[in-house]
Amino acid sequence: MRITEYKDLMAQYENPIEHTCDMQLGQTFFVERGEKPAGMCDSAWESLRPFVEELAAGGGNFFDGWMRNPHSAMLSCNDGFRPVSFYVEVVE
Repeated sequence: MRITEYKDLMAQYENPIEHTCDMQLGQTFFVERGEKPAGMCDSAWESLRPFVEELAAGGGNFFDGWMRNPHSAMLSCNDGFRPVSFYVEVVE
């Protein structure tokens, strides 16, 4: 859904690194059998996995009605310098 970079925070706190994130705007992933989708960042998957598992088990309605669609969630990876936001929803 969105890729953000906080260059001021990177300049102030992050050591220079050559390779960061391979996520591209508009990518779509499908989860089958609870496995991390090919091409998804390990760190992003670890942030999303508990919500994906709950949705796959028929759950949802996170945080008492947070999302308009109770079978969805708007989540981000845990990279505080360049967070990637994902819209996760159940598809039939």
